[in-house]
Amino acid sequence: MKNKFNKKDLAAFKKIILKKKEEITEGIKHISEDTLHKSQKEASGDISGYTYHMADVATDTYDREFSLGLASNERKILYELDDAIKKIEEGTFGICEDCKRLITKTRLKAVPSARLCVKCQEKREKK
Repeated sequence: MKNKFNKKDLAAFKKIILKKKEEITEGIKHISEDTLHKSQKEASGDISGYTYHMADVATDTYDREFSLGLASNERKILYELDDAIKKIEEGTFGICEDCKRLITKTRLKAVPSARLCVKCQEKREKK
């Protein structure tokens, strides 16, 4: 089934998606710089020559792993946004994958990578 959005609507959705991709990419870049390019001492704010307390090291390690987990989730969202752009180009953007009905503009503006209409999303979440 082809979508029923006009070219103006599709261009607006594509703009929203590209903006979200840019924001996420910047966020990932920031997380990566903060997490991966700092030494353990810099990350903890300790620049003295003293050894670390085990609890401080554990907290710093947890913080780094948490940040890397956030970056991983952001990458998943990027893939979903890329898929939405592909659907725009294929003419299938905004079609619910379960019921094949049109997803509302309001939902797509809020979640441009939505694959399901609200009813089908609710059904899946109840399972």
